[in-house]
Amino acid sequence: MPFSDVEATRQTLEAAGYACSPEIATVVFLAAVAGKPVLVEGPAGVGKTELAKAVARGLGRELIRLQCYEGLDETKALYEWEYAKQLLYTQIAREKISDAVSGAASLGEAMERIAAEEDAFFSERFLLARPLLKAIRSPAPVVLLIDEVDKSDPEFEAFLLEVLSDFQVTIPELGTRKALHVPFVVLTSNNYRDMSDALKRRCLHLYIDYPDAETERGIVCRRIPGLSRRLAEQLVAAMGRIRALDLKKTPSISETLDWAQALLSLQVDSLSREVVLSTLNVICKYRQDAQRVRQEVERVVKFP
Repeated sequence: MPFSDVEATRQTLEAAGYACSPEIATVVFLAAVAGKPVLVEGPAGVGKTELAKAVARGLGRELIRLQCYEGLDETKALYEWEYAKQLLYTQIAREKISDAVSGAASLGEAMERIAAEEDAFFSERFLLARPLLKAIRSPAPVVLLIDEVDKSDPEFEAFLLEVLSDFQVTIPELGTRKALHVPFVVLTSNNYRDMSDALKRRCLHLYIDYPDAETERGIVCRRIPGLSRRLAEQLVAAMGRIRALDLKKTPSISETLDWAQALLSLQVDSLSREVVLSTLNVICKYRQDAQRVRQEVERVVKFP
């Protein structure tokens, strides 16, 4: 069993390519046992989304992703009707509709006859399932990733509470659809806004911060296998010093990996002042951040 205990969970996630701490393994294991969602918070780029992907790989499940944004509503997250398709079918079946209402003594009787056939117009064939409904209707267990939930509106968050409580939705024209299998749910947040206490109560909480040097070095060596151990150590040490600076956007693990790949492509053997200055655009996403690193470059590349 992939998540039979904490150690098995850690090994499964490691085998799926995720650098897993005991805390992460414990939360994922408990979420799997209790069937509760996991709310993962932390800075951008520290591996929150990648955790959901690793869980899906480890369990051998499909990953269904809902990317949240301001203005997201139920129709984009749950389902919507394909009205153009309905209209096309109606036009094609026009003769059959005429046959159905022929001989009706009144308009009311004609409408009653059409109403009796409404299942032909509102059926699964015209339903366009969005991520939440896909996860609920899936015939096999899935991993549902609700990414950057903090960017959605509070109204949408309230709607999510209903879905996550019962894992069922009601479609007025078709009735209630209940999940055949409760999905493993991961919600991620970059702290764009505070999440409600009601949502947090329904989830196990996990905060992922920037990794320590040893963990980050392991991630770099695993993801960029052609990089020498010496250069990986220099790069991670330099990145640690850069993160200590007062920057608008602190570089994440994503930037560390991009930097490592860039140095590998440039066939760099050792990190130097010149190398840092020539590759700053890989690390810094704002001009003022790049200027700040240039001012401190001697300290950044200072190695024992």
